[in-house]
Amino acid sequence: MTPAEYVQLKAFARLDGARLALLWVACFACYIVGIANPLYSMVAIVLMIATPFFVSRRLAKFRDEGLGGVISFGRGWGYSLYVFLYASILLALAQYVYFAFIDQGYLLKSFTEALSSSEARQVVEQYGAQQMIQESMEQFSQMRPIDYALNILTVNIVIGAVLGLPIAALIKKIK
Repeated sequence: MTPAEYVQLKAFARLDGARLALLWVACFACYIVGIANPLYSMVAIVLMIATPFFVSRRLAKFRDEGLGGVISFGRGWGYSLYVFLYASILLALAQYVYFAFIDQGYLLKSFTEALSSSEARQVVEQYGAQQMIQESMEQFSQMRPIDYALNILTVNIVIGAVLGLPIAALIKKIK
């Protein structure tokens, strides 16, 4: 790959990463709203499942419009990695802003309320996970907004690297 081709790949990936970040921010917003309204939880799941299809479509568009219909597996995977990297960074920034300035303990309170229900307590007791749940909730309450954002950033990059493999394999087209 020439330096000009590398610049082109990164430019397309930045734009598509920003688009994917918008999808993920909408998914995250639906997840938060879905705590109180189950319909939005379903929307969040659909948006999450749409991620690999969205990236596949954008990679095919890059292949067809940017590269004249030909892309190798390696270049396709590199493109996917960059898309997921850029989207992960933007989502982490949005989540940091949410947890630092908007949440005010809402998510923790919602989890605590859900685990306080009689049904949840029965399930936790059946599995003998009372101590684990208690420790998890304590750790969750001590996390800073940057901790949430960095955890999700790391997870999304790893998931993107794994999802990028089949996406690149399916979209590759050689002469």
